[in-house]
Amino acid sequence: MIARVPVKGYFEVNCYIWVDDATKHGFLIDPGAQGHALMQLCREQGWIMEKILLTHGHFDHIGGIAAIREEADIPVYIHEAGEAYLTDPRLNLSRYCRSEVTVRGAKHFQDETIFRLENRSAWALRVIHTPGHTPDSVVFYDERQGVAFVGDTIFKGSRGNDQYPGGNSRQLLQSIRQRILALPNETVLYSGHSEQTTVGAEKRFYI
Repeated sequence: MIARVPVKGYFEVNCYIWVDDATKHGFLIDPGAQGHALMQLCREQGWIMEKILLTHGHFDHIGGIAAIREEADIPVYIHEAGEAYLTDPRLNLSRYCRSEVTVRGAKHFQDETIFRLENRSAWALRVIHTPGHTPDSVVFYDERQGVAFVGDTIFKGSRGNDQYPGGNSRQLLQSIRQRILALPNETVLYSGHSEQTTVGAEKRFYI
């Protein structure tokens, strides 16, 4: 099951809860704000979050982690290029939005890392590194269900912003064309700031 939970701090962002209905274990993707509310939702549904996975380190995707850590010891994972964004409010943009958001102690992963549920190994997300919006931007791809969590790399009808620190227009377009649009056409794309779309629907903008 996939739950899209819009959360709002300075900006509204889509947080995703990816859960195996049989075991009720899952991963929390991009808890950008309202960490206590996210934990309350998990308690109400009986969901057990094994990991927090980050598509990139901008503050509106990591801002709920501090509150979550007050309630639960859930390990946080980010691409190895993202550590600077977690620890520098200038890079993660929180300094410009009336806050100073930092996250310490995150674990690092690389391109093609596989995250599997502890007692349900068939349930897995594969990391696809998609730099351009930020150097650490990634997609979490669930081949079994045909879905991908794409962060801010691509949206419904548009692409991510490459004007923030570390952004790169050439890399962004390359990531979209060579890595995201290489997935099957029916793959559902879940982004950080838009409604869901599909690979097939987005291809027409990049041909």
